[in-house]
Amino acid sequence: MQLPPVVLVHGFGTSSRRTWGSLGWIDLLTEAGREVHTPDVLGHGAAPKPHEPAAYADLEGWLADRLPEGPLDAIGFSLGARLLLGVASQQQARFRRLVIAGVGRNIINGDPDYRRRVAEAVAAVRRPEDPGMAYFSALADRPEMDREALVALLQGFDPDIEVSRLARITCPVLVVLGDRDRSGPADELVAALGNAESRTLRGVDHFATPKSYDFLDAALSWVGEPLP
Repeated sequence: MQLPPVVLVHGFGTSSRRTWGSLGWIDLLTEAGREVHTPDVLGHGAAPKPHEPAAYADLEGWLADRLPEGPLDAIGFSLGARLLLGVASQQQARFRRLVIAGVGRNIINGDPDYRRRVAEAVAAVRRPEDPGMAYFSALADRPEMDREALVALLQGFDPDIEVSRLARITCPVLVVLGDRDRSGPADELVAALGNAESRTLRGVDHFATPKSYDFLDAALSWVGEPLP
């Protein structure tokens, strides 16, 4: 059985090249004989970077228009994971298997105050003292990033997703979350999906997830498994 293409969708404030390319994901999938697609999310990397929040309101639709027809396997981290869930809830037949990492309770029961702090950190000229917020601020300083575009995305895109939408996703989903990731726990997300399993990354926080060998191993095994 020939396995379908694999789509890799990165998280907020980074790019496909930095997340998947530099960490070896693309090479490993290619060596395994998979066709790999790595779109940069609107506002990131090589994608357009509008400064108007309204441009990001339908970020799910923007991504869906740039994916192969399917069926697909897809792996997403953080913002990328949230977007893939949104697309899969609308276009169930397009996906064969999904790997969702770096999200959990945070996209079902969001924390508006935390999101406000992230937006302020990204917009800040002076680096915040809080280490987590300082990390987000540093992301915006990278050459391929645009600070105003990242702020516009945070203002224009609603990251929460209704449980009723998650219940529409029919393909097998692997939810991967570090035990030090404040996005968790993953229990509510796994239960809402129905056809899902979870993996816990021991000693891994949110930002270290893409670098985790355990994440890499679990994700490649999941998308490498043929369906009966």
